[in-house]
Amino acid sequence: MRPKIDDTWFGSITVEGQRYEHDIIIRLSGKVRKRDKALSKAVYGTSHIISLAEIEDLYRKKATRLIIGTGQSGQVRLSQEAAEFLKAQGCPVDLYPTPIAIQRWNEAEGAVLGLFHVTC
Repeated sequence: MRPKIDDTWFGSITVEGQRYEHDIIIRLSGKVRKRDKALSKAVYGTSHIISLAEIEDLYRKKATRLIIGTGQSGQVRLSQEAAEFLKAQGCPVDLYPTPIAIQRWNEAEGAVLGLFHVTC
């Protein structure tokens, strides 16, 4: 079951009534966990460029789509390698500023993964 995202503010996101004050990922199972930003920071020195290693950690073969919340003002982007990996897997990726991404998440159907950046 995909959990409903209630709201987001700078620095936080609320999922099914639970407030998180860090970036999150949502698995196909609906499990919410903290985003492992270190995987991207190790490559780019920032978590604002999502690395191939981070996408490989998040991606699951049954996923039909990935929705990424790029931050309150849309500062996060996908690395070229990560984009190519998802394309090769046949998994479309949608990047939106986080407030829009949560609307898309709540409307989405099927096996969708989520990654949501809660600042910038």
